[in-house]
Amino acid sequence: MGAKSFVLDTNVLLHDPDSIFSFADNKVIIPLSVIEELDHFKKLTDENGRSARLISRTLDGLRAKGKLSKGVPIKNGGTLMIEMMHRVEFPEEFIISKYDHQILSIALYLKKQGENVIFITKDINLRIKAEILDIKTQDYEKSKVKIDEIYSGWREIKLPADKIDQFYKNSKLSTKLDFFPNECVAMKDENGSSKSALAKYSATDKALLPLFHMTAQPWGLKPLNIEQRFAFELLLCNEISLVTLIGLPGAGKTLLALAAGLQKTVEERQFRRLYIARPIIPMGKDIGYLPGSKEEKLASWMGAINDNLEFLMDKGHEDSKVDEKIDYLFSSGQIEIDSLTYIRGRSLPRQYIIIDDAQNLTPHEVKTIISRAGAGTKIVLTGDPYQIDNPYLDASSNGLTYLVERFKGQSIYGHLMFSKSERSVLAGLSSELL
Repeated sequence: MGAKSFVLDTNVLLHDPDSIFSFADNKVIIPLSVIEELDHFKKLTDENGRSARLISRTLDGLRAKGKLSKGVPIKNGGTLMIEMMHRVEFPEEFIISKYDHQILSIALYLKKQGENVIFITKDINLRIKAEILDIKTQDYEKSKVKIDEIYSGWREIKLPADKIDQFYKNSKLSTKLDFFPNECVAMKDENGSSKSALAKYSATDKALLPLFHMTAQPWGLKPLNIEQRFAFELLLCNEISLVTLIGLPGAGKTLLALAAGLQKTVEERQFRRLYIARPIIPMGKDIGYLPGSKEEKLASWMGAINDNLEFLMDKGHEDSKVDEKIDYLFSSGQIEIDSLTYIRGRSLPRQYIIIDDAQNLTPHEVKTIISRAGAGTKIVLTGDPYQIDNPYLDASSNGLTYLVERFKGQSIYGHLMFSKSERSVLAGLSSELL
């Protein structure tokens, strides 16, 4: 059908400032209304503000190649153009003063000019409106993964009983099966006996090895199932610098990460600090401005972290001074809790970093976070891809699932997907039935 004309919405550029280079040798069109919206965003100090400033600088640099209103060449053989508003017959229900509708009107105008137009937006409702106007429309697909096929990080295999005996005898079992580095394995007897073993694949040895932390109970926390045992193995292994834990609510993702972080930081002194952060995105209606210092503001957002810390302090060292112990860890600098807003520009060496609720981050934001890691730092990201509060992300396009797909196969990476809730019977049923 020839070259396509991709009309980009503002949220696509904010999601990925390099998105204009993702459409091969086709025409990329940015409506003038998008530039106006970027002008509003560029004043913000958050990641959206940074993305808006970055794409503005990119467009300004392209002006050296010619007039943006006429079209300029970009890499991959494509063309980029800034398109002005045009008069076009538009349904009266579409209020033309709205930026969204102005962007749609440009897509409709180009379609009527005979161009093969595809409107790209991460706004679901805007895709519905485009469909009403008979405009071909898509989500931005570059960073999307097939969530139903996402790497689980562990598997169960059936083996003859003598193979399991050989594993215990030699503390090693060579295999011709294809595993990812640090993939965890539950071995069971193919004939149905109770004989079994837990292992982790070593890409260096090209073999299954016993779990090094098989009996570990960091900070007094005992794993309640195989998945939690595997998670502790990944969280405690020194050679693994990046870990992702995903799964349903109540699986213990945050609790396990905190227990391992406290063990490695406070008990073993391997890391200088346990650094904990999460994106500041409300669930439901935002309650607005919060008074107080940064610490007082963050206290409202870090309730889940504080709840888990209190549980661990009471679990490992039961007495009445839980609050005093937690205060001491903060005042001594062994634990730092922060908003991801403040992580940009920092270099974080020898720190155990936990990023909670990472499903609310874009792939670009995840890249920014991981690039902060200094020498000797370990990063753990936790989250549930099905509990997303960011309006422009879903289970397939968020930064957490994108990270899993891109990093699987790397020797310094470990991943685990949880399928069982341990919070309570009620919490488990809610995940299954609601």
